[in-house]
Amino acid sequence: MTEFIPGLELARAFYEEVVSAIVGDTPHSAARLGWGSDVLGFDTERSADHGWGPHLQVFVEADVEQTAARIDSGLPDEFRGWPVRYGWDDRPVVHHVEVTPLGPWLEENLGFDPRPGMSTRDWLTTPQQLLLGVTRGAVFHDGLSELEPLRASLEWYPREVWLWLLACQWRRLDQEEHFVGRTAEVGDELGSRILAARLARDLVLLCFLLERRYAPYVKWLGSAFAQLEAAAEVGSPLERALAATDYPSREHALSEAVEAVARRHNALGLTEPAEPTVRPFYTRPFRVLSSRRFVDACLAEISDPWLRSLPLVGSIDQLADSTDVLSNPPFSRRLGGVYGE
Repeated sequence: MTEFIPGLELARAFYEEVVSAIVGDTPHSAARLGWGSDVLGFDTERSADHGWGPHLQVFVEADVEQTAARIDSGLPDEFRGWPVRYGWDDRPVVHHVEVTPLGPWLEENLGFDPRPGMSTRDWLTTPQQLLLGVTRGAVFHDGLSELEPLRASLEWYPREVWLWLLACQWRRLDQEEHFVGRTAEVGDELGSRILAARLARDLVLLCFLLERRYAPYVKWLGSAFAQLEAAAEVGSPLERALAATDYPSREHALSEAVEAVARRHNALGLTEPAEPTVRPFYTRPFRVLSSRRFVDACLAEISDPWLRSLPLVGSIDQLADSTDVLSNPPFSRRLGGVYGE
């Protein structure tokens, strides 16, 4: 059996040892970007059982067809024991060295070309996983001097967009944090657990926002969260909240987690600090953070009138969690109509 090596390592070696010589003097850039566990660094031996092999992009400005033809005819059958041409499911058996100008590749993978600049609407309608597909992975050669500036420009949201997304994420917590206790009070244990899981997911996603890290699609959410600084403090109480078999234990663990996240928010100095401790939900015996205070603190720092006019529904990732939305750039951009004019 061929020894597994991470996909990015395989792609880099394939470019340096094979593809670069075929491309020759043609001005180009080369990278492994886009969709895939290897782009995020989460691929394992299991990944190799499905559509696995050398995969990279070669970006050129001219001579696209000629360069593609040279690569097609010059590639070996195997590289380090892996077939160079492979298919899976209903995908045909072909090689996976994509030869394309950068603009069309961006249009296909993001739904638009961000190099002239990103509007606020662009930021809100571009799923984080797609932004990860451009900012993660690896660049092997940037002969066109375009990839590194592009990746730097997409590294994170502008400050006011970031603040608005934080406000929207705190708003999600504010809307449901007291329901965990209310459902338990009426004997709805399943409902209480479901709501605890929803809050745990929202807290995890809030940690990504606080640490200026795009969140991946759900398969790798926990793995990526484990790499955040917050995981050491927030991860354990979230695990206890999800494992709890009674409401008092669930509430205690959730309180510990949300207080830790609130302290991390204050430590950023991005907004005026808010009290990071739980308290009763009005006169009801459910202890919650009352996250609205953090929503207001974020909104107080936003001067953009358009952002301030929007309902607090968040970006496309906060508004929808359908894979068919978040993996389809044209569709996710069409949903931008929810933000009005």
